[in-house]
Formats: sequence, C-alpha cells, structure tokens
Amino acid sequence: MSSPEKKPNRLIEEKSPYLLQHAMNPVEWQAWGDEAFEKARKEEKPIFLSVGYSTCHWCHVMEEESFENPDIAGILNAFFVPVKVDREELPDLDRLYMSYVQSTTGRGGWPMSVWLTPDLKPFYGGSYFPPEERYGMPGFKTILLSIARLWEDDRQKIIAESGIFFTSLGKESRQTSSSQPDTKEAQKRCFEWLEANYDHQFGGFGGAPKFPRPVILNFLFNHAYHTGNKKARDMALYTLRKMAEGGIHDHLGVAGNGGGGFSRYSTDERWHVPHFEKMLYDNAQLALSFLEAFQCSKDTLYKAVAEDIINYVLCDMQSPEGGFYSAEDADSLATHGSGQKQEGAFYLWSAKEIRETLDDEELRAIFSFTYGIRAEGNALNDPHGEFTGKNILMQQATIEETAQKFGKNAEQIKVALDDAKIRLYMARSRRPRPFLDDKILTAWNGLMISALAKGYQVLDDEACLAAARKTADFILEKLFDRTRGRLLRRYRDGNAAIAGKAEDYAFFVQALIDLYEATFETHYLQTALDLAELQNTLFYDNVQGGYFSTAVDDDTVPLRMKEEYDGAEPSVNSVTAMNLLRLAEMTGKEEFGRKAEETINSCSMMLAENSNALPQMLAAKNFAEQRRVGIVFSGPLQSASMTRLRDAVHKKYLPGATLTHASKESSLMFPHSAAIIAAEDGKAKAFVCINKSCQLPTENPQELIDMLDALLA
Repeated sequence: MSSPEKKPNRLIEEKSPYLLQHAMNPVEWQAWGDEAFEKARKEEKPIFLSVGYSTCHWCHVMEEESFENPDIAGILNAFFVPVKVDREELPDLDRLYMSYVQSTTGRGGWPMSVWLTPDLKPFYGGSYFPPEERYGMPGFKTILLSIARLWEDDRQKIIAESGIFFTSLGKESRQTSSSQPDTKEAQKRCFEWLEANYDHQFGGFGGAPKFPRPVILNFLFNHAYHTGNKKARDMALYTLRKMAEGGIHDHLGVAGNGGGGFSRYSTDERWHVPHFEKMLYDNAQLALSFLEAFQCSKDTLYKAVAEDIINYVLCDMQSPEGGFYSAEDADSLATHGSGQKQEGAFYLWSAKEIRETLDDEELRAIFSFTYGIRAEGNALNDPHGEFTGKNILMQQATIEETAQKFGKNAEQIKVALDDAKIRLYMARSRRPRPFLDDKILTAWNGLMISALAKGYQVLDDEACLAAARKTADFILEKLFDRTRGRLLRRYRDGNAAIAGKAEDYAFFVQALIDLYEATFETHYLQTALDLAELQNTLFYDNVQGGYFSTAVDDDTVPLRMKEEYDGAEPSVNSVTAMNLLRLAEMTGKEEFGRKAEETINSCSMMLAENSNALPQMLAAKNFAEQRRVGIVFSGPLQSASMTRLRDAVHKKYLPGATLTHASKESSLMFPHSAAIIAAEDGKAKAFVCINKSCQLPTENPQELIDMLDALLA
C-alpha cells in the first residue's frame, strides 16, 4: 500500500530554509505572528514553540523522530498551536525564551521546545526530547499528553504562574545600583579566570565540548598589548595553533576552488571530532583572530590559516549578488550504506578511500603520517561512536617531523601534501554536498566585511577588498528599506524582510568603519555615522544605558531584553561601545563617547562580578581608558609612497588605533583635518596623534614604525 501523499503546512509560504525544511511535516506548523496567536486565543490552546536553525543536527533528529511521526503530529495538532521559529531570523525572540529554558532547566540548546500560554508567557520548556523515554530523558509524546491534561485540568494555575518569568525579567531590567560597582580589576580578573581554565595541552578553555569563542582570543591579544602580559598572547596563539591542527579545521582547502574553514565546535578536548556544521559568523571572526595572530607573532602559519578561511568563504559561501550565505549543514547523504543523511559524511574518510584516491604508496604514507590516518579509523574520541572506522583529518605531525621520517626536505613534503590535498578535495567534491542555508543576514555579513577589510590590510589582497565593498554595497542596496529608512535583517530568493535587530546595526556599523579605514572612502564612514544615530534612536535605553536587542517599535517580541554576554558572537553592547568610541575619536562627536561610556557602565555589575562573560566589552573599556592613538594620513591616496606608509601601519597590531585620511572631502567630518589640509604640499605623510595631540608628520615608513613603537611602549 502506498503511503498517503504529503501536504504542505503553512510554512510553505515562508522564505527561511529552516521553516521550509518543516513545510511538509504532518504537524500543522505556523510561523510566529498574529495569525498563530489569534488561533491560540480563539481556541484556548497553548502554543508549542519550536526554535532551531537549518544546519542544526539535533533539530533534524527531532524532526525525523517526532515531527514526521503521524501520532505525535496528531497530538500536537489536536491540543496545541504548533509554531516554528528560525532562531537566526529572530535572535531576540530566541534569546528571550532561551533565558526561560536555561533559568528553569539549568541548560539550553537547539532545538528549543517551549510551551506558552495564548498571551505568549512560557510555562514549560526544554531542548531536544526523544519520541519515547530514553537517554534518561522523558519522551516527547508523554510530555505532550501530560501538558495537554494539565492545561485541561489546571489551566488557571498555569496561566497565573506563567507570568512570573516576564515579571522577574522586567524587574531585573529596571534595577538601579546606588553606586557603580568597582570594575578597575575587571581586566585582571578576566585574565585570571581564563588562565585558571586554560588547557595547557590542547589549548582552549575548559573541557569538552570546546567552542572557539573568538571574543576571548581578541581579549587576550588586546590584554597582552596593553599590559605587556606575554602569557595572554601565548595562550591565544597556542589555542589558534591547536585549532588549526585539529579536525575542527577542514584541511582540504584548495586556493581558488573552496573547502577549508572551521566547523562550529569540537566534541572532544583535542579539537579533533567536530560538530561538522560551518557557520559564517564563526569563520568571519576566526579569520580576524588568525590575522591578528599573524600581526602579533609574524608566524606565517596564522597567515596561511587566515587565507584558507577567506578562500573558503569567498568560494563556497558568497552569493552571485555579493552577500554571504549563513551556513553549511553538518549532515549530508552518505555515499555508501543506507543512503540516509549522516553527520560528517562529506568530510569522513575510510582508509580504503584514502588508498583508492592516493594510489601512490609514498604519497599515501606521507599524507597518512601527517594527518593521522589509521586502518581502523582515528575518531577515537567520538562520544557517540558515530564515526567508527572513519578518519577525521587532523594534523598530527609537522612538516619538519614528516620530512625527517621520510628522509626528505620540508619543501618536498609541502609539495607532496598539497598534491594529496588536491586529489582528496577533487574526490570529495564528487560526494553529495551538505545542505547550504542560503539566507543572507545583515549582522553576519557585517562580521565578514570586517574580516575582509582586515584581510586586505594585513594580506595586501585586493580580492578581499573587492569582496568587502561588494557585500557592503549589496546590504545598502538590498537590505536597507529606503521608505522607512531602516535596515532589514534577512535576504533570500529576492526577498528582503524582518526589521533589523540591534546586532544588524552594530555589526554593520563596525563593518563600515573597518571598510572606511581600509579604503578611506568617506561615504562608508558617513553611512556608519547615520546608522549609529539610527541605532541610538531605535535601541538605546535612555534610563539605564545600553542597547536593547529589539527596536522600540518592533512588536515581534513580547519583552525587550539587553544582552550582557559575549558568546559565539559578541554582544550588541560590546560592539556598539567600541563603534561609538571609534566614531567619537575620528569625528569629535562627544555625544557618541558619552553614550559609549554609559553603555560600559550599564554592564558594570557583570564586569565587576563576572568579567569573563564580557571579554569584548573589556576591549572597549581599554579603548576608553588607555591612551588613544589616531593615525592621520594626508596626501594622494594612490601614490606609492602613501601605500608604503599605510602598509607599515597595517602590518602592526594596534588595537584602539583609528586611521583617517585628511582631505578636502573629509574636512567636514574630521575637526583636526583642516590644519593638516592647509599645510598640504602634495606629499604623502602620516601624523601620529596621542590623546588628540599630534606629533610632527613623517614621510618615512620605518620612521613611522619607530614612532609608534616609542610612543606606545
């Protein structure tokens, strides 16, 4: 007997790849919005809210086990109003209900499952639930029936108690401190916490699972620069080195073709067994971290990894229109066996596959020794045993160690490994690719523009600058609603939608400042100023200071929240504080500086008690409190002498330094530029200004470097 034909639910009308993945479920899903809320109120049913994202492995598992199950779908449809949300489209909504889940269960994750009253107040929640009792977890079917029974028998009690969470959040957001907590030691305490949790053997902080969290690496480089603490720098460098060697790094990147980049996180402490999804925001921030590592150390390893990440994003993640896609899935169709999707299927290798692809015995031996290939598989730390018999490429010997073992020189080994990687890359490219989430998010594209602008400066790579310009122009053309004068968050399939969140403004303003410093094209800086003003109007808390995640006129979320945590992505408040400080230093807009300080002060309790939660804010705090460095260039931008001066600055790690170009065009923006322009003689010069006091200009790149070293020592 043939199975009944599947019919689409209402999600078929959506643009989100995640929502569309669920459009053929027998569950009668609706998108978050008034239609679903009205149905819940009219039918007096609770809402079942399911939040996830398209490349989430356990979201796929729960869909297959529960949301495709006709019995479970029948229960959901009969007793609840099922609602699906893409957390990447509505991050503020996700954050609100994740706060509830974490506060009531002590943990969180995706898929997130929350039950709400018709007026959107949560009363029960969790993350992944198996269909029946297992893993020591209650079965989803049992939970649904229990909640349906409680809603029928004790509805008024549930409704009465459901408001407690929102009430407590509201009180917390209105609390004021009679005196500002002492944050003078915040930098020191953050470093001490990282030092205590540092893994001296494998790098990173804490045990498995290990997440990159680039904001920590940024703090460590920044802290080392301002304090002279070399240990902070060395911890960051070693962590990046071990990550680059690990299986979390895709070692089959081929310049001009694709591959490479980093997976979301490692399930083990060695960075070996990853969760294989690749996210744009991770790779954007890690590219920046490796570029800063190269500036700090001059070690070309970090330069090569930064180039690898940028190559991956430009080849595999860029749309023809110029924006960058969001993510690649962890799962893909297996080439052997069941034909079902399996996590990591695209990236795993059996010894037999290596042997068939690398048919030269010596080449195979060299590659296998370097990358730890074993006949029985090398994924020994796989916590669930999913990768038994498979190999995850992990660099387990240096080129020098391999050269010594095989009696060759380092250059010969490098040539052999490059040959092997190309062969394996070509073989892998014939496999079914993981699903690509092709929506384009303003915030994440902002992070990538910043990485590309830095890549152009440090690597002197024109392709980086061209891509950064193209992406910025794409956002301004496609994701800016000129009718309302607002940023939009998401673009897909020709459709731009969703009111921009605070992170869209913050990350894109940061990108425009970075792009201005890379190009000295004033329209990027003017747009950054305009959007920063708009962000202040829409998101700033005029009572407590700091920025809400949701705009004042955005009714998507029932309660506006502020974020005080620099996690996988930096928090809006940390990035905005730095943006405002940079803009104030460049343009003399003192009100921006005051708002930045108010934003830092709004997080003073967290900085005083748990400063390791806000490492990016500590970098902004350093900018506010340390000597401020402004490097002002004057003269023709396209001249060879100007290029040499700028290159001298670009190669140095100078956190907190601002770069501007004094010209007739920029004179209205920069209050200090008029005198410099008046003295212009047509030659390329650089002025180093400390706390708004400028030294005599120089035309000599080495003299500029010596001046910076002396003044900043």
